[in-house]
Amino acid sequence: MPTAPAIDAKTATFEQHRRRLFGLAYRMLASVGDAEDAVQDTFLRWHRSDASAIQNPEAWLVTACTRLCIDRLRAAKLERVSYPGVWLPEPLVELEVSLPDPTPGADAAHEQADDLSMAMLLVLERLTPAERAAWLLREAFDYDYPQIATALQKSEAACRQLVSRAQKHLKDQRPRFAADTQAARKLAERFAAATRAGDAQMFAGLLAEDAMIWSDGGGKAAAALNVIHGADKVVRFFVGVRRKQPDTLRGMAVRINGQPGWLLFDGDKPYLAMAVDVAQSDSGAVVRNVFIIRNPDKLARLPAVA
Repeated sequence: MPTAPAIDAKTATFEQHRRRLFGLAYRMLASVGDAEDAVQDTFLRWHRSDASAIQNPEAWLVTACTRLCIDRLRAAKLERVSYPGVWLPEPLVELEVSLPDPTPGADAAHEQADDLSMAMLLVLERLTPAERAAWLLREAFDYDYPQIATALQKSEAACRQLVSRAQKHLKDQRPRFAADTQAARKLAERFAAATRAGDAQMFAGLLAEDAMIWSDGGGKAAAALNVIHGADKVVRFFVGVRRKQPDTLRGMAVRINGQPGWLLFDGDKPYLAMAVDVAQSDSGAVVRNVFIIRNPDKLARLPAVA
């Protein structure tokens, strides 16, 4: 049998850091495709570089990837201003059967961090590209200020200001009481049963009073053009939608951006991805946000299913 070609040392070094680079790029860009492109561009720059002059490959790669992401994010923000209806991040989907070990290493832990959630990525959209990069490098990847200054080509004082401004923006937006994983999944299963049945009574006790639905069709699939606010309206939405859905839909439980979720397929064609944001209230776990992605461009990279 022919043997696989040997990987050169430069490529091997890059591959050691690919996962971390993707984690950074996805958090910056909220798009799997754009994140993959940024990582690939970083790889090309790495191969054109003089490795003998680089003392810290990881720092060099993170710096290069960060700068590429800042440029891409500035362009993306202009596009999102004219986006039809509600904009949501491209879902990062993980099959339930392939969940990582419950005691992961540092890189795996980054992949499961709460800053990957749909709600958190939406909050990060409020930051400038530089604030977003500085905050992520500091809070999500535990970089010190000299490292952040190198990555952003700014002074340490300026980077401290960027992180401080980001923290002020995020202070009142981050969830304070997230439900534990087991409670979230149990609640999500009850919520899924209620949506499948289209029965208003089954939603009792499942939703926060200020629950919201965020639905992204991108102008290419049917979706609510505005965020739906309030538990009563959320229930009416799902009861109404159930009557209009094809009977041929089949679903599978997954994790979407670290949260309980589902993929629905009409035959082999992706129909939607849905994630629920579960919070802990005085009376127990409740669904606070429902994120529905129907834009076919954002469903193109869903994992293959049998």
